[in-house]
Amino acid sequence: MLGSNETKLYGLILSGGKSTRMGTDKGLLNYHGIPQREYLYGLLENLGLDCFLSIRTEQQGTVPDNFNTVVDNNRHLGPFNGILSAHDAYPEAAWLVLACDLPLLDKAALKSLVLKRNPRKLATAYATQASGLPEPLVAIWEPKGLQRAKEYLKVAESSCPRKFLINSDIDLVYPEKDEVLYNANSFTEFEFAKSKLR
Repeated sequence: MLGSNETKLYGLILSGGKSTRMGTDKGLLNYHGIPQREYLYGLLENLGLDCFLSIRTEQQGTVPDNFNTVVDNNRHLGPFNGILSAHDAYPEAAWLVLACDLPLLDKAALKSLVLKRNPRKLATAYATQASGLPEPLVAIWEPKGLQRAKEYLKVAESSCPRKFLINSDIDLVYPEKDEVLYNANSFTEFEFAKSKLR
């Protein structure tokens, strides 16, 4: 594994959201010649990670047979649903978690995150230079961080993973260019990302 002899690191592409703002499944959008969830899966596989697509039960028939999946167990709200479903399935693993709406993310940025992983922290997360805030869906979550998140969610008013990371002992990593963390949630943003990739 790339620069890491710590806890086993798996890759997780969160593709179980309803994509209501986009109006179509964001994981199936085509930025790079294949569905976006498959593109991100391939990036992580190229880094030597065992990968999984996080999906809803009704998406099971839409995934090619050669892709590993973790089906949401619906014990939590929002992105934590997919992240903690994966943690429940493989509690000893750390997870490099990616949202499926990151069209400008590339192998170099992911390699940098893996190499800067700090397994002594609860997580290692990307943050934009502009905001300085952790991006929980471009982050490596350690097993102890995910266990702590489960405890946090029992009493928290918010199920926002960013709020959890802001108040936790984590490392932040900054990309060379903020745009690699651009997420496309609407058709306008989809078109903008496509224009950047041309």
